[in-house]
Amino acid sequence: MKDHKKTDFQTKCVHSGIDEYEHGSVVPPIYQTSTFKFKSAQHGASLFAGEEKGYIYTRLLNPTIEAMENAIAELEGGHKALGCGSGMAAVHTIFAALTQSGDHVVCSSAVYGPTTTLLSTIMRKFGVETTFVDTSNLDEVRKAVKPNTKVIYVETPGNPTLCITDLEEISKIAKKANAKVVVDNTFMSPALQNPIAFGADVVMHSLTKFLNGHADVVGGIVVVKDEETYQHFRKTLNQIGGVIDPFNSFLVHRGLKTLAIRMERHCENAQKIAEWLEKHPLVESISYPGLKSHPQYNVGLKQHRGPGGMITFELKGGLEAGRVMMDSVRLFQLAVSLGGVESLIQHPASMTHFTMGKEARLAGGITDGLVRISVGIENVNDLIADLEQSLKKVEVKNKDVQVTV
Repeated sequence: MKDHKKTDFQTKCVHSGIDEYEHGSVVPPIYQTSTFKFKSAQHGASLFAGEEKGYIYTRLLNPTIEAMENAIAELEGGHKALGCGSGMAAVHTIFAALTQSGDHVVCSSAVYGPTTTLLSTIMRKFGVETTFVDTSNLDEVRKAVKPNTKVIYVETPGNPTLCITDLEEISKIAKKANAKVVVDNTFMSPALQNPIAFGADVVMHSLTKFLNGHADVVGGIVVVKDEETYQHFRKTLNQIGGVIDPFNSFLVHRGLKTLAIRMERHCENAQKIAEWLEKHPLVESISYPGLKSHPQYNVGLKQHRGPGGMITFELKGGLEAGRVMMDSVRLFQLAVSLGGVESLIQHPASMTHFTMGKEARLAGGITDGLVRISVGIENVNDLIADLEQSLKKVEVKNKDVQVTV
């Protein structure tokens, strides 16, 4: 594989993970096979023994998957990466690799709902204890660390509140405690944030989101920064079995080629929409990393190359106002997930974060009235017009409620 370390990120998106292929293919071929033929019995034995490099079985390694993994590792500034069948397969692989019974995890309270559920149920059942804290508050993190803390798991910006955690400072705390820093970088993508550059040990993404970018793939990725960690994680993933398949890997690799230009439009659109919403009389509160009103705005400037495509806000009128708005949009689609070229809107408390339970949601700042939008790459004026017409219906509903009362 060619070395693109000295090239711009936009160039890396197009060329990373690309090698010289048989017949001169300019994109990685799809090796849609479960198994690979050995040249001889000795050759097969050498591959299994690790004496030769090569492909044995797609659960273990596959050329199409490996090309995608290498591309994302390069974009993140990591050593190697591991493709997983879903974002949750990636999260489970991380905790299975880094913890054992009796260990402790410190985790962001504003984090993807199923991550909280995994830690609170399955990992707890296997003897791994977790403390959930606001990781944007460094004092809370320091207080939460115990002698048996092995992982500090951070999602920044947090899902869905968009609170921002100082990765450099978190890494210092973890190093002092001899713990690993794991960062869910899904909301930013490597186009806007590279946690390894700030001291993180492991980075994960839901490939389903910005990296693929077209709402047609489910997958996850784990990026590590050294060979020893990679081998440990590879053995863990192979045993768990949650690997991604060749065709989805091909689609993700294709999506990466437009990542840089897509993220530019996501950021540009989201900034304009956030500024418009912030001034709207029906908006009670709003969180967006590109607004100076964001509590960790300066932290974001230090570690982001752009504010991202995610916005959360709460309307006057609470949950009912949010329901009216979500049922009234025309361009924004009412659906979970994020990071695609199309704009989405959803209600975290009843959808993506429902499994956390109300107490855990409120601890993470996820109120019942919070609305989350993933801003796509459509014309921003069309998107604002859609939000405006839906908010007019909220205004009418609010007046009706007041009259009734």
